[in-house]
Amino acid sequence: MNKEIAIIGIGIHPFGRTENLTGLQQGTYAVNAALSDAKLRWQDVDFAVGGSQDAGYADTMVSDLGLTGIPFTNVFNGCATGGTALSTAMRTIASGDGKLGVVTGFDKHPRGAFKVDPAEWGLGEWYGQAGFALTTQFFAMKIKRYMYDYGITEQSLVKVAHKAFINAEQNANAWRRTPMPEDVIAESAMINDPLRKFMFCSPAEGGVALVVCAADEAHKYSHKPIIIKACVMRTRRYGTFECFSAGKAITDSPTPAHFASKAAFELTGITPDQVDIAQLQDTESGAEIMHMAETGLCQHGEQETMLANGETLINGRLPINTDGGCIANGEPVGASGLRQIHEICLQLRGEAGPRQVQKTLKTGFTQVYGAPGIAGVTILQTE
Repeated sequence: MNKEIAIIGIGIHPFGRTENLTGLQQGTYAVNAALSDAKLRWQDVDFAVGGSQDAGYADTMVSDLGLTGIPFTNVFNGCATGGTALSTAMRTIASGDGKLGVVTGFDKHPRGAFKVDPAEWGLGEWYGQAGFALTTQFFAMKIKRYMYDYGITEQSLVKVAHKAFINAEQNANAWRRTPMPEDVIAESAMINDPLRKFMFCSPAEGGVALVVCAADEAHKYSHKPIIIKACVMRTRRYGTFECFSAGKAITDSPTPAHFASKAAFELTGITPDQVDIAQLQDTESGAEIMHMAETGLCQHGEQETMLANGETLINGRLPINTDGGCIANGEPVGASGLRQIHEICLQLRGEAGPRQVQKTLKTGFTQVYGAPGIAGVTILQTE
């Protein structure tokens, strides 16, 4: 796409549990907040894209937003739903089919583990009977192997979770905002070795929305638009070990996150060392550690030293998951990727309040990962 796209409005409904609102209503709340941020009305928008996994069809929110007759596209792509919605909106503007669009993602999941029907993922009943449909098994096997290969210790897993809860304390939209001492995390119940209770995210509720337009029109609506330099998605290749894989190949291949990140950096000409702040998928502590290297933000094995030195803390060299990430916010699937973008926009605009990174920020990076092996990456910049 030759035409650059800008984010001119952002909105979020707090994550966690909101008993009196449906997921769809939380999405609508986020849309109204994003429109207000851009000083626009729903009647000003000429298209919308959105999706969720468990909370209904996004286009039905027009009953509350207004029956204006605009095209509203429903999307679903697992944890990459938000990135897919944004990518679709960007291409709509670039093609000339729309000028001013809303992007939204939302969800409301039942308590407990995500329910999985192996048949929906092309797997036999044996997969669930063996316990692998409970994805904690997959996460544990993947990080266990990674720890062996690259010298990552359990203390690093603890530090990632510890950081998440510290950052979330300063985030009014986060679910779990109570700081968790490292020793409490380290001694919490073992779920799947080496991952413990407080190292995991949980199914949750919430909604996020963005308002987007062509970058050359952005200053009509925002004093500080955020430019989307790249929005890239990639799926698994043979040889990667992914969620809902039926087996492990003898040969290894880089992950979807590696290829999506590589493509995004090549597309923009930006290099990983130019990234000032990042949001990475942290379904559990090990995921954040692996994704640090898979995205090119560090070398494999360097995470141990980086975490020990506090380099990923809010005021560290490379702040990661400044809003608490999935571990503290929970993961409403449709909203999770857009939450990452919402946080980067706040930080780049200098509007993150008590968790604002206290250095000049130019370039932000987000990466989301989901079953059955899909990754979405965005690179965002201030003008």
